[in-house]
Amino acid sequence: MAKMIDKIKGIVNDKSRIRNLCICAHIDHGKTTFSDNLLAGAGMISEELAGRQLATDFDAQEQERGITIYSANVSMVHTVGDTDYLINLIDTPGHVDFGGDVTRAMRAVDGAVVLACAVDGVMPQTETVLRQALKERVKPVLFINKVDRMIKELQLTPEQMMERFTNIILKVNQLIQANAPDEFKESWQVDVNMGKVGFGSAFKNWAISVPFMKTSGMTFKDIIDMTNEDNEKELAKKAPLHNIVLDMAINHLPTPDDAQKYRIPKLWTGDRESVEGKSMMTCDSKGPLAGVVTNVTADKHAGMVATARLFSGTLKDGDNVMLVGAGKELRVQLVSVYNGPKRDPIGSIPCGNIVGITGIGEANSGETICHPEHIIAPFESITHIFEPVVTKSIEVKNVKDLPKVINILKQRAKEDQTLVVKISEDTGEMLISGLGELHLEAKVERYFKDQKLDVIISAPIVIFKEGVRKLSVQFEGKSPNKHNKFYFKVEPLSGDVIKALNSGEIPTGTVRKQDLADVSKGLQDAGFEKDESKKVVYIYQNNMIVNVSRGVQYLNEVMELIKQGFDDVCNKGPMADEPCFGLKVLIMDAKLHEDAIHRGPAQVLPAVRSSIKEAMINANASIFEPKQVLRIDTPTSNMGSVMTEVQNRRGQVLNMSEEGDMTVIEAKIPVAEMFGFEAALKSATAGRGFQSLVDILYELMPSDLQQKTILQIRKRKGLKEIVPVQGSYGS
Repeated sequence: MAKMIDKIKGIVNDKSRIRNLCICAHIDHGKTTFSDNLLAGAGMISEELAGRQLATDFDAQEQERGITIYSANVSMVHTVGDTDYLINLIDTPGHVDFGGDVTRAMRAVDGAVVLACAVDGVMPQTETVLRQALKERVKPVLFINKVDRMIKELQLTPEQMMERFTNIILKVNQLIQANAPDEFKESWQVDVNMGKVGFGSAFKNWAISVPFMKTSGMTFKDIIDMTNEDNEKELAKKAPLHNIVLDMAINHLPTPDDAQKYRIPKLWTGDRESVEGKSMMTCDSKGPLAGVVTNVTADKHAGMVATARLFSGTLKDGDNVMLVGAGKELRVQLVSVYNGPKRDPIGSIPCGNIVGITGIGEANSGETICHPEHIIAPFESITHIFEPVVTKSIEVKNVKDLPKVINILKQRAKEDQTLVVKISEDTGEMLISGLGELHLEAKVERYFKDQKLDVIISAPIVIFKEGVRKLSVQFEGKSPNKHNKFYFKVEPLSGDVIKALNSGEIPTGTVRKQDLADVSKGLQDAGFEKDESKKVVYIYQNNMIVNVSRGVQYLNEVMELIKQGFDDVCNKGPMADEPCFGLKVLIMDAKLHEDAIHRGPAQVLPAVRSSIKEAMINANASIFEPKQVLRIDTPTSNMGSVMTEVQNRRGQVLNMSEEGDMTVIEAKIPVAEMFGFEAALKSATAGRGFQSLVDILYELMPSDLQQKTILQIRKRKGLKEIVPVQGSYGS
């Protein structure tokens, strides 16, 4: 049998035989076990070990915890009839704390196999990963896993099983209808009869689909009988999971050249009619190089390894490539395809493939790569559904370890951009922020432990936000030389507008002429006033500048400095130096000196910062706290204890429903009160209760806690322990 790498080399140039796909699901719905079956089918691991080896969980910590923490890439060959197909597969994490890995994986792939547990059904993280896929224009198919549990443990009748299947498929299709691009809302629906839905057990290595049952003559009754008779080994031989799933992927998930026709207009900021635009739309391997780095990982032998999806051109060992965002030219050392923890050198690879690259480890996730002699417009930044809400500070016990600790923090943040590192040059304080306690523990704290670095890690700190509650009066900001004056008002953005900005549908940064119509429409759909929507000039972290001034001379020449001053305020609000959100800054007017030398950064920035902060205080600047909306599953007999636990944490019950002997509680709890909640829930339910994150949102902190919280944050940050009032920032 030819080596796998030789087979891959024979396929990489034929787009019709390539599928780029990921496996995604809620935690513990069986993704890694499922991936084992696909690897076994390709002859990469033993069939006997499939479902138990967990080959794509190759990190020691993943094996200890029994969860996937890092996305794992594998390229394998699947044969249908006499034709070999190349499957570039990414196994993604299911825990919400590692959702950043899922988002990055979605940029690399064109199709997704969404797993849903037959017993649990569609859970919150199932919804999240499906939304992430559809946002990146990734086409889904569905696999309903753990069907053996329905037969053996729940002992459901065929009619009851069919009812459960129907409910799962219906929920998935409702999510597709709500989140898919308009042109695909119908065609991407998962249809059982067409074979877009598979059923089976990854742990027992078998699967079926309607087309398979028609061709094989196998019935659902056969499945139930063989399962009840403990004859699942024979069942796995008659209906091997990898055949059913990979056939489904080949028949219903798109080839790279088909997918790029509708993905590129969404993902790339450049002109589709340009040479590089046309090359990407047709996936032309002879065109100019264009690709996106979707992941960066450390390899103890090869250094930093970048994973990239190539959308145009061909990449070879020794090529020079340009990192468009960083403006750096680097040399590719080695181009390879993934084989789980290993990589196989391939020498050269055309577009339409997912590739490992050594030599460009300086790149961040989301970086655009191209040839230096043909620089292209960047791809849209990769935006995550949730943002960091928990921070820990890190101190080193031994000063000589400081450079190593700083390097590790920067490397971790480069690998996972949902980790945010801040190192204060003034105080030397090191802060790392993530999506939750587990996120920080698994991706940072464990790393220090493995490296035997002695560090002091603080208790978790919650990231609050600053916002305003009403329209301010107009405030004047004078430059230190008194030659320039700026006039601003501020007001809060509506919840619908914030939601639209969070969705990523509205591009952030400077609003370019070619994007203005889309930005304006997106804002109007969210309830923004029509005339004002056409005057938005800049969007940053759910905050925006709207220029409603008329005919101000030289304003365009200082606009970049106004944006910079605005960024500074958005990063450090007036009340407690916490980031701002939902802030609309209106440029009402400006009087600027005619000589550019008198309106430089030293003059403009202080005037902009002070007047915006004063306007915010006038508009009732307040602290908004993050809250998690949770789904809590508890045995009905323990419901009282769980409700008490929620209420003791300033929690609010939003909804309750019963499913058999379990009660599902939907609750909203402040993140500041969430620490230790998972352990308390397990204790209150004798280990049978569990929680899932549905959403994170920011809400106004109760008025009796506002002042106390502001003073606590200011004390921690070494600021004056006073609550700022009007005049604190006056110029």
